[in-house]
Amino acid sequence: MADYTEILYEKRGAAGVITLNRPQVMNAISPTVQEEMSAALDDAVADPKVRAIIITGAGRAFSAGMDQGPKPGRRRDLEWPYGVPTGQSASDWIDSWRGREGNHFLRLWELDKPVIGAINGWAMGAGSWLALCTHITIASEHAVFAQPEVRHGSNTSFLWTMLAGVKNSLRYGLVGDHIDAQEALRIGLVIKVVPHERLLDECLELAERIALVPPETVKINLAIATLGMEMMGLRDALMLDSQLSAPAHVMLREEHRRPLNEAREKNIREYLQLRDGPFQPEPFGPRSKPRQ
Repeated sequence: MADYTEILYEKRGAAGVITLNRPQVMNAISPTVQEEMSAALDDAVADPKVRAIIITGAGRAFSAGMDQGPKPGRRRDLEWPYGVPTGQSASDWIDSWRGREGNHFLRLWELDKPVIGAINGWAMGAGSWLALCTHITIASEHAVFAQPEVRHGSNTSFLWTMLAGVKNSLRYGLVGDHIDAQEALRIGLVIKVVPHERLLDECLELAERIALVPPETVKINLAIATLGMEMMGLRDALMLDSQLSAPAHVMLREEHRRPLNEAREKNIREYLQLRDGPFQPEPFGPRSKPRQ
């Protein structure tokens, strides 16, 4: 089994459990997380004793989304009025976005072993997409889902539309509002909400029930659902998500985007307050009430 630095992988009964393990940054998804998760998925798929895969997060978050921290070689200086990174052409920028997250999430969706999402806390932005592309999604009572990045110029995901329906997905995808676990259950993002301390046990028990069914049957019935959804257009829709990521991130008014970018360079808290402050209080979740 590989040595991992940003995830944990362990086998527990019939389940392979992948835990995003960057609690200090709310399990933000870095390139290393993606690489290590891919390796752990390979291990789980190749192991005949692993009958289901569980994905969860360490600490108080499932995942806060894509890592916004400093990265070697990444430049945030932009050329206006379109906000294309300095030194890149528009075509370079579009190519850099094409298939970024879509391929990663599709790979998870297309696995021939069932993936159970144990959503233990904050599932924000791409963290919510990771949660929703699990085949069966169970939430802790502490879970919160949102796509707040749309507030600074970003795309939503068709996964929300597929699961929550057009009107609910537009309600939350156009403004990035938070929803709590019960609202996620109501609109169809998760199948069950359980007490926080019961979350992993609930998912492990489900994995053991799956293991009672012949593996060939599980594989076929999983394919009926996942490949059937792709035949209905899911794959094309997720590829469109990636294709439209580029204009979503740059076709913005300078007076809206520039202050946010400058705030992010100075201080992440200042940036989040500038982005999210006008939307407070949120309709659901911990930030629906004034801070004590």
